[in-house]
Amino acid sequence: MGVLSEVEPKQVFRFFEEITKIPHGSGNVGKISDYLVEFARKRGLQYIQDELKNVILVKEAAQGYEEDPPVILQGHMDMVAVKKPDCNIDLAREGLQVAIRGDSVYAEGTSLGGDDGIAVAYALALLDSDTISHPKLEVILTVDEEVGMDGAREIDLSILTGNRMINLDSEEEGIFLSSCAGGARVHCLLPLKTGELEGIAVKVRVEGLLGGHSGGEIHKERGNANCLLGRLLQRLTEQIPAGICALDGGLADNAIPRQAEAVLVIGEKEQEKLREILKELEIEIQGELAVKDPGFAIKIEEIGQGRFGCVTVEDTQKAAAFLCALPNGVQAMSADMPGLVETSLNLGILKLERDGQKMDLIRQETEGCEMAAEFSVRSSVESAKRALIGRLRAVTALAGGVNTVTGDYPGWKYRKDSPLREKMVRLYREMYGKEPKVEAIHAGLECGILGSKIPDLDCVSIGPDMADIHTTEETLSISSTGRVWEFLVRFLEEH
Repeated sequence: MGVLSEVEPKQVFRFFEEITKIPHGSGNVGKISDYLVEFARKRGLQYIQDELKNVILVKEAAQGYEEDPPVILQGHMDMVAVKKPDCNIDLAREGLQVAIRGDSVYAEGTSLGGDDGIAVAYALALLDSDTISHPKLEVILTVDEEVGMDGAREIDLSILTGNRMINLDSEEEGIFLSSCAGGARVHCLLPLKTGELEGIAVKVRVEGLLGGHSGGEIHKERGNANCLLGRLLQRLTEQIPAGICALDGGLADNAIPRQAEAVLVIGEKEQEKLREILKELEIEIQGELAVKDPGFAIKIEEIGQGRFGCVTVEDTQKAAAFLCALPNGVQAMSADMPGLVETSLNLGILKLERDGQKMDLIRQETEGCEMAAEFSVRSSVESAKRALIGRLRAVTALAGGVNTVTGDYPGWKYRKDSPLREKMVRLYREMYGKEPKVEAIHAGLECGILGSKIPDLDCVSIGPDMADIHTTEETLSISSTGRVWEFLVRFLEEH
């Protein structure tokens, strides 16, 4: 008997819990995709599974609804799979440990994957039902949305017959999203010289930050652990000779990193000075983030003594300066929609690599290495997005590095005339006695890419209340999930 087996709506949470038992982090979607195919086979549904593991499921209209236009339901099957440092779950091979706290579902020690597992659960519950009346349903479930929307970019939608689409990848009930920003991933690579240093190896960790989704929370100006680690390294290397042995910060380019760490080699006589510098910096940053991100802390751990392979003192200073020079966070607010971020970027991943592999303390070679910094860039203005990518390219080039751009996707333009949105607004008003909010979002959705493949696409994005997505504090509201389910069913049942 599942943890969520008695939670209403049971038909939705039954499938949601089944999904959480299947590892489905971005890049690891084979099992969840095969699960969807098996679901379709057992029910005699038409399906397509492509080489990337995208899945399209089709259910013909219920009796009496054959003449109604089809409805497309869309979401993605991958999740941002992150865990707490003390969590022993192998997210590549094991499922999640879901639990209930009050009105919320969460996962013990890991992210929950409500983004976008709840879309998959809604779709499967609708396709599984023999009692819900509906027009023809065409369900698109894509892969790897969280790492660049690769699935949406490559999927073949020629099988579809509809052009009304409900995207189920939003995190706030009562808000109907009608446009979103475009974006891209930018990978900056800075070559660094290495050598050997005699001294003490210390691990310095930035931790205690809230993190969050770089589209949904970037305007809250929470601390970015990678950027703060760069600030720490610059402050330190201005006063103490040091060499970097390792860097490790962040888990995904589109998640604001909560923690980051560096392993440094310093002289034996510099330990006390290092602690003084970092304590002073910790107090400074805690004061700056007292309201926005109050848990910030710097931890120091001695991990060895001897001779170590590391980045040279000079190039450690260059790496620190480079990190401090890189832009991050909100770059411009929208002039058209007050309160909406127009352009931003997030330094989500920071690593020290050699030949694409992370460096660590035991490496002694002197062939050189690279510092890799990965960004998620977003903007609702295409020219501003291009300009920001150009700025990253320029800063990287000035430091002697190179960058590459991947996962570039278009924004989703607002459609002034939207019969689908009008119907949904009217129904919401009837059901709840109030107006929904029609908004744009800074986070990326697949609607722009899919709209380039579906002629005259009419689309709205909705979803239940979720909090702290892409983090280990992620929660999904049970009551909100129920209300969105009721709304979907009513929408489909109306001719």
